[in-house]
Amino acid sequence: MERIKFLDLQKVNNKYADEIHTAAIKVIDSGWYLNGQSVSRFESDYSNYIGTKCCVSCASGLDALILMLKGCIETGRLSVGDEVIVPANTFIATILAITECGLKPVFVEPSIDTLQIDDTKIENSITSRTKAIILVHLYGKCAMTDKISQLCSKYNLLLFEDNAQSHGCIHKGKKTGSLGYAAAHSFYPGKVLGALGDGGAVTTDDNDLASVIRSLANYGSQKKYVFKYQGRNSRLDEMQAAILNVKLHHLDEDIMLRRQIARYYIDNINNSDILIPEIGDMNSHVFHLFPILTSRRDALQHYLSDKGIETAIHYPIPPHKQECYCEWNALSLPVTEQIHLQELSLPISPVMTIDEAAIVVNAVNNFK
Repeated sequence: MERIKFLDLQKVNNKYADEIHTAAIKVIDSGWYLNGQSVSRFESDYSNYIGTKCCVSCASGLDALILMLKGCIETGRLSVGDEVIVPANTFIATILAITECGLKPVFVEPSIDTLQIDDTKIENSITSRTKAIILVHLYGKCAMTDKISQLCSKYNLLLFEDNAQSHGCIHKGKKTGSLGYAAAHSFYPGKVLGALGDGGAVTTDDNDLASVIRSLANYGSQKKYVFKYQGRNSRLDEMQAAILNVKLHHLDEDIMLRRQIARYYIDNINNSDILIPEIGDMNSHVFHLFPILTSRRDALQHYLSDKGIETAIHYPIPPHKQECYCEWNALSLPVTEQIHLQELSLPISPVMTIDEAAIVVNAVNNFK
């Protein structure tokens, strides 16, 4: 029995193998492997794609989040101890960045209908110490709403985006990653825009913030051996940048293919035990993942595995229940906890076929 992989990265990258090989050889032959032309070109092309003035690349999505927040502390827009609103069901990287920078995460429950932060619950969590919101466009779906924009204006809150899962997502004609003051991006191999290793970036329209972040990522240095900040070493290397340059120019096509699979799932999954979260405007979703909810999650996952269909859980344990944040283990966040107990991600990628999607749908619909 041939298995349907959850994500066939080898096949994803084989689509552009010739272009990737050519780009890699150019980097090898150049003799320049860090802070070179490939990185400069990617930063320019990616900022143009997202629609921001600046893009500063770095080593990972987590580093991007940390650098973004630390940059705001160094420029005086945030202070240690400030509160940051964040969806309670995010991946732990968002929380790790907040706490590493000495900021306080304030967990807000998501909507069970959309799996995104519930904008009706944000205002009650705002205090005099609240200085920012981090929107996390989970699963590739835009989390931005008019109400969130209004709250940021009303309370003078900085709006950050965790855009790790939603490259190419659109809200009112603008790409996610350009909706707020700054945004963090991840290029982990499994992402919609993925490298062949790790990588990240921060996008912003603030040239001063971008300059500080660039220094922070270079040990805190603006001039060789002169250190203005207590920084870190966080660089996107030339090889990864060259590969991302190739894949960036195919990104919209890949998103279109993801949406075709998603549309097939939406139109054909018909099982009363399965809840498909609200999709809304297809342009506002790039389907990094295709999550479903079911109270029989583990049984469904085992059933699909027996049918040769790989799935994944995003994520089995919410941040506030993790051992590393034991101070929050007693928090009760029932919607978040329900999602983490019930979420199952079906296979989806730009190399998946409709025939494969039909096999998945048939198996899901026949699950009793």
